Amino acid sequence: MTFHLPIAPPSVAHGFVGGKRSLGGGIEMPVFYPATGQQVSSLVEDDAASVDAAVKMARQAFDTGPWSRLSVAKRVDVLRRCQQTILDHADELARLECVATGLLLRELRQRHMARAAHNFGFFAEYISQSSGQRFDQTEGYMTTVTRDPVGVAALIAPWNAPVALASMKIASALAFGNTCVLKPSEQTPLALMRLVELLQDVLPEGVLNLVNGRGTVTGSALVEHPDVDLISFTGGTETGRSIMSAAGRNLVPCTMELGGKSANIITATADFERALDGALLGIFSNNGQQCLAGSRILVERSIHAEFCERFVERAAKLKVGDPTADETELGPLASLPHMNRVLDFANITKNEGGKLLTGGSRREDMGEGYFISPTAVCATSNSDTVAQEEIFGPFATILPFDSTQEAVAMANDTKFGLVAYVWSDHLPTVMEMTEGLRAGVLWVNTPMMRELRAPFGGYGDSGVGREGGASCEAFYTEEKTVTIPKTAPVLRKLGGLD
Repeated sequence: MTFHLPIAPPSVAHGFVGGKRSLGGGIEMPVFYPATGQQVSSLVEDDAASVDAAVKMARQAFDTGPWSRLSVAKRVDVLRRCQQTILDHADELARLECVATGLLLRELRQRHMARAAHNFGFFAEYISQSSGQRFDQTEGYMTTVTRDPVGVAALIAPWNAPVALASMKIASALAFGNTCVLKPSEQTPLALMRLVELLQDVLPEGVLNLVNGRGTVTGSALVEHPDVDLISFTGGTETGRSIMSAAGRNLVPCTMELGGKSANIITATADFERALDGALLGIFSNNGQQCLAGSRILVERSIHAEFCERFVERAAKLKVGDPTADETELGPLASLPHMNRVLDFANITKNEGGKLLTGGSRREDMGEGYFISPTAVCATSNSDTVAQEEIFGPFATILPFDSTQEAVAMANDTKFGLVAYVWSDHLPTVMEMTEGLRAGVLWVNTPMMRELRAPFGGYGDSGVGREGGASCEAFYTEEKTVTIPKTAPVLRKLGGLD
């Protein structure tokens, strides 16, 4: 089967330091198109010297440039221009994203790029409404609390939704007056490289820089750099631990959005068809590669058999294929090693006594691309590997439960706690579950919906800190308290002075 590239990508992906192309200094690495398995571009890795240059440029831009001192009104105007730049180039960015990720071009255009633009628009609106504090409770004194930008932010983006997720970090860091060094995943540098290039025409020099490379090389040099003041990371839990360990040595604050094994709880009191639709979206959208996927589907026993039958029937009908075709519902996985890892869990299920309901194999008819059939298994218990480990693919694990209390206990029996889904039209059941579930975000009778004003993040191994309006303001700013006497106070005389 032949799949054509969505767009001709640049032959080499490179970083940006102060608006100029970075020479990298490291090895050259391949970039593959997941739909064909063919190399389509390459990346020049930024070594420690290149990272040092990028951080120092961001430091200089923060310390001596205009950005951190710009009025809110002017910063709002720049953020709005960033938003419009993304909208103007949405098709190009979506196509570049499709080349490196294999995500559906339709979804990238309609959702990911729209979300990226909205992130800048949201923070423009947010800072335009922000205010400080004033306290007059202490007689004779006025105390104000304002917020200053922190400094240089290291932003590390994942490979599963690069532009959508990186733009949240960029927009929020810039909105509060910080400067940035962005590191995309080495697998997916193309769209973010172009986005940063486009934004150079909008932002002052040195405010937004980009470095490319592996986490062990470029990422380590970035998070260990003494001039980095903040780190925001989205990615795997083990990598998050390594970053926090390095950051701790320099007392650098971090926010971490990490892994997930989210429970999707479907009760007998749910709207069955709506819950079925939501379960399919929750695990198979974004090619199954999202930390907030409802990958553990817990179904009340009285409807378990019917649900499994209908879920398998619908999953088997999903259109797997060309990510640029409008009719495609499931594209390729992001890389060959990742595809093989996901498929390994089908064998693990069988070895642990579970049942493979559908899928679990590579789509050989798709050529050398990284396509697999949508997969669903029945685990023997919540302690099975497929019920505990994050698979990060189009791979659903289905388990029955007998009571609300059991469902909550099963949902909480995990090291993760990013999101959870509840499907029920019975209000007492909904209230009991939402009070008992230990997850950072709960969605009731709906699949994924992001309210940017609210905090987003997880319990346990799913992360540290939160993103969202006030959460980002707290992270990307330092509070400054200033106390001024309203009249000249009478001071105590020390040292024997008259």
